[in-house]
Amino acid sequence: MRVIATAGHVDHGKSTLIRRLTGMEPDRWAEERRRGLTLDLGFAWTRLGGEEIAFVDVPGHQRFVPNMLAGVGPVPAALFVVAADEGWMPQSAEHLAALDAFGVRHGLLAVTKSDRADPGPATEAALAEIAATALGEVPAASVSGTTGEGLEELRAQLAKLAGRLPPPDLAADVRLWIDRAFTIKGAGTVVTGTLGGGTLRVGDELTLGSNRVQIRGLQALGEPRERVSAVARVAVNVRGVPKDSVGRGDVLLTPGAWRPATEVDVRLRGAPSGELHRNLVLHFGSAAVPTRVRPLGPDTARLLLAHPLPLRAGDRGLLRDPGEHRIPAGFDVVDVRPPPLARRGAARARGEELSVLEPGWDYLRREGFVRHEDFRALGLPAVGERLGGWHADPAHLSRLRAEVGEVVADWAREHPLAAGIPVEALRQRLGLPAAELVPAVLGDGLVLKDGLVRKPGARLTPEVARAVDVLEERFAEHPFRAPEADELRELGLGKRELAAAVRVGRLRAIADGVVLGPDAPRRAVEVLAALGEPFTVSRARRALDSTRRVMIPLLEHLDAAGLTEPLGDGTRRTCCGRSENGLP
Repeated sequence: MRVIATAGHVDHGKSTLIRRLTGMEPDRWAEERRRGLTLDLGFAWTRLGGEEIAFVDVPGHQRFVPNMLAGVGPVPAALFVVAADEGWMPQSAEHLAALDAFGVRHGLLAVTKSDRADPGPATEAALAEIAATALGEVPAASVSGTTGEGLEELRAQLAKLAGRLPPPDLAADVRLWIDRAFTIKGAGTVVTGTLGGGTLRVGDELTLGSNRVQIRGLQALGEPRERVSAVARVAVNVRGVPKDSVGRGDVLLTPGAWRPATEVDVRLRGAPSGELHRNLVLHFGSAAVPTRVRPLGPDTARLLLAHPLPLRAGDRGLLRDPGEHRIPAGFDVVDVRPPPLARRGAARARGEELSVLEPGWDYLRREGFVRHEDFRALGLPAVGERLGGWHADPAHLSRLRAEVGEVVADWAREHPLAAGIPVEALRQRLGLPAAELVPAVLGDGLVLKDGLVRKPGARLTPEVARAVDVLEERFAEHPFRAPEADELRELGLGKRELAAAVRVGRLRAIADGVVLGPDAPRRAVEVLAALGEPFTVSRARRALDSTRRVMIPLLEHLDAAGLTEPLGDGTRRTCCGRSENGLP
């Protein structure tokens, strides 16, 4: 499907033309038909040259310009209508300014009421005005909605226009701007809009404001669909939100794919930033948001939105001055996560930065690390060094790799008994956004094991090392007799000291307060295997010359490692052929 919006001055025949082209009535309200003018958006469709074409018929009266902008904003092409008997008029200029500000590049001129006046002068004047905008040179056709003269030529030109439109991105993240919301008995809330990219399917989940909604049904061109792809006019029956909480300017989004913004840096098209009023209305999609303008440079500004919008770098919108009834500028979004402007001169400096902006790199250098999916969500190219699900600024990564050794050394001085700095503590000291990035910043002289980062060959303090030497002499004579708590205290070995000795491999913790030499499990299995038959706890205690305080946790330790096996009758046996690898 191709979607085309009408544009032009009030009473120049836009709705009449759509009726003649489609056989449908685009004016939805009785008042519109009674007064003979369009007050709100109308919709109709037909088939031309093998293409399904849907028309968004917008109001031409000056009082309803916001409605017009809501219809034109999401649409890629325009049918510009000028009456032969009146020619170029004030709302012709405002509608053209809107199309130009939105960056619409595809269009067609229809000069109507050719039965009332020579269409030549109106055609020449309109083409000159249009050529000076983003639409450039467009084809033209003169028609009469009354007699039907010229309609076949207009249909042919519309078919050619449809064929020139760029193909949409069917895999794009959904951003469906809502222009109508209503209820249908038995179905619930229905919203309509122009799907500019992506695909909708019945059953899909989307977000609508703070709500998670599900698509119950889809309709396009008056027919139910299981799936609708861009570009299309679509009606969506949603479950999960009441109608009275949805309105024009709201938006259906792919969950997690967008980052709503309240501050954006933009490049202006039109009036210089210094000439703009500070309070304007931003129009994008079908949304109209009060906005504060802060100039940055001659053609750049920061826009502070009254409420967040899901924008991306590269989006195009416009700024409208409702007090003066004009559109002073269009804009291209440059940055939807701009840096704060806190210090004196920051705005001017930011304007200078934007003049030499490198898309993607500017944001990455500012952040240091960026998640891969955030680049797409912000509309930026993925740049930098890929680290799993992250991208790193190479210069920032080099600085951290140079710094991390000193951070680890500082921790060791502050915690002399620790076997290393915990990963989370290192993450915080380096300012990393996630612990998963820690391995990427470690140099060759650092190791990560058991959640700790340390230099290889970590050593005990001299006092602790001497105390462990005493224990090792005892274990040489009685390897399965663990020292009592008072003996450990006399040696100055508390919980922290014992834990340090275990981490460096000088001791093995069998249970809380029970430590033996690091090779105790292996030696125990050798002795117990030599018994040649299942053994009881008592027999194992005697064979190992140990105590029950040590023997119970030691045997449980061996069971957990798979080196011994309980038989269910109070006896155990050793598991032949099993090694001590993997002992806890």
